[in-house]
Amino acid sequence: MDKRTPFLIVGAIIAGIVMFTVTLFLLMIMWAWIIPDLFPGAVEQGLIAGKISWLTALKVALFVGILSAFARGVHSKKGNEPEPAE
Repeated sequence: MDKRTPFLIVGAIIAGIVMFTVTLFLLMIMWAWIIPDLFPGAVEQGLIAGKISWLTALKVALFVGILSAFARGVHSKKGNEPEPAE
């Protein structure tokens, strides 16, 4: 085992935590910037939240991640077959 391996592991964990936090922060900012412009009446009536919390951003990120993983899995199963040549 190389002497640098523990530092690389700790660095990867720290980088993952930072990327995760930045992703949630960007999700919160993008939500507050886009949703009120797309649905102004619904935000005014309280049907859609104009701003979301950290926990809600986490839930949305998990939901999008699961959907994208599912879509990637379905797409990769269909993509294994070669296209017929014309």
